[in-house]
Amino acid sequence: MEIGVPFSDPVADGPVIQLAGIAAREQETTLKKIVHALQKIHSPVPLILMGYTNSFFRYELEQLVANLATTDIQGFIIPDLPCEHRQMILPLLETSKIALIPLISLTSPLSRIHQLTKDAEGFVYAVTVNGTTGTGQSYKNSLDEHLRQVTKESPIPVLAGFGISTPEHVRPFLTCCDGAVVGSTIVASLKENGIEATGELVHQLNEPIR
Repeated sequence: MEIGVPFSDPVADGPVIQLAGIAAREQETTLKKIVHALQKIHSPVPLILMGYTNSFFRYELEQLVANLATTDIQGFIIPDLPCEHRQMILPLLETSKIALIPLISLTSPLSRIHQLTKDAEGFVYAVTVNGTTGTGQSYKNSLDEHLRQVTKESPIPVLAGFGISTPEHVRPFLTCCDGAVVGSTIVASLKENGIEATGELVHQLNEPIR
């Protein structure tokens, strides 16, 4: 389960998550407050912290990793951290349970895919569109081939993400990779329908996997 860190310029996120981030910041939600809350709860599933480089570095990476040691956070997703700069954070994760999860775009050539997956941990996040998160996306005809190539190269599970919002969306991806990431639909449901209805939505989204 992904925990999003609100940020003023979420370049990889579409309108739904942008608005959620604005609402969170209006309530004075910060990364420090999120970490403090995470230290007090126990999750039945692993948690992933998703945010942008500025938030992580402003917190101070070494302190962030140390403060998350007793939490259920097992991964970081940092969309605007280039592969060439990941050594700024990877050494700090070597003795922790936290994986730095790579994102692979549709425009990544085979050499780049190999570079991103060869030492990857956790899972590989395969972005399915050249754009931002959100529903109503259209997928290229070559997407299945691209996902199969990423899955072939990756030694760890590959999950497709961006624009996936229904069980009908999830099902086709299971033929070419290991799973799918659903974000905006769940965020919108929490706002519009509440926790109980969103739990039922998550149950429905998991149905193709079961």
